[in-house]
Amino acid sequence: MNILVTGANGQLGNEIRLVSSKSKDHYLFTDVVATEGLQTTILDITRIEDIRSAVRENNIHCIINCAAYTNVDKAETAGDIVETLNATAPENLAIAMKEVGGLLVHISTDYVFGGDPYNTPCKEDQQGTPTGVYGLTKLHGEQKIQATGVDHIIIRTAWLYSEFGHNFVKTMLNLTQTKPQLQVVFDQCGTPTYAGDLAEAIYNIVENRKYENNTGIYHFSNEGVCSWFDFTKEIARQAGNTTCDIQPCHSSEFPSPVKRPAYSVLDKTKIKETFGIKIPYWTDSLHTCIGKLKANQSI
Repeated sequence: MNILVTGANGQLGNEIRLVSSKSKDHYLFTDVVATEGLQTTILDITRIEDIRSAVRENNIHCIINCAAYTNVDKAETAGDIVETLNATAPENLAIAMKEVGGLLVHISTDYVFGGDPYNTPCKEDQQGTPTGVYGLTKLHGEQKIQATGVDHIIIRTAWLYSEFGHNFVKTMLNLTQTKPQLQVVFDQCGTPTYAGDLAEAIYNIVENRKYENNTGIYHFSNEGVCSWFDFTKEIARQAGNTTCDIQPCHSSEFPSPVKRPAYSVLDKTKIKETFGIKIPYWTDSLHTCIGKLKANQSI
């Protein structure tokens, strides 16, 4: 099978590059810009005719959409581009796959929740209550995909990080190494997700054709729960950054253009039972990522 990956130069896209190297399927990696050292086909997914051409010319029957507008704060004032990238573009991909009877794997987010005071893990059929433009446009993307009738696997994930690109782990590795003191919010709880684990899950679903008769929305993050404060403490501990005094603080002490979910832990029962996926505990996956960063002399 020929599989097209969008947003291939981002965190998840790069991890899919790695896991797909063992596949007998053919992967076509696309993005809107080229990155030195990476084989990338230029594709603008806001242009449906460009997608149709790529699908036709490469006989594509599965698209894995890793592309999105993900800057949560800037999304509040960025204008139409956020809806275009997070809702219209996924709809374009869905239409293109529907036309050839293919599958769309789409990555969504825990930010579709947040408006209600949750205290138990969010399930797939729970009503979306986004608190900002980013979450709202991602929810719109899910709805538009479903409306096309395409075979789809929508995976909501959370707190994504990897050894690639810019992310919370790499930022905190630097700050806890260079700052004498740091304040991190403790009143927002969720679960970190190592992009390598998510890529492996997507690969297994697609590679083993386990999606047949199992299309729909799923949740994936690593196991466990923590606050951003707990996450930072563990990052520093595993990296051996012991000189930084890390202190908890309230979200109100760091004003933001958007209210973030106070509790967005995702219930992963469905994806584990449907696809037989075993999910690592978040501290174990963090250890894996930091080990790779050390091996690459990134820290």
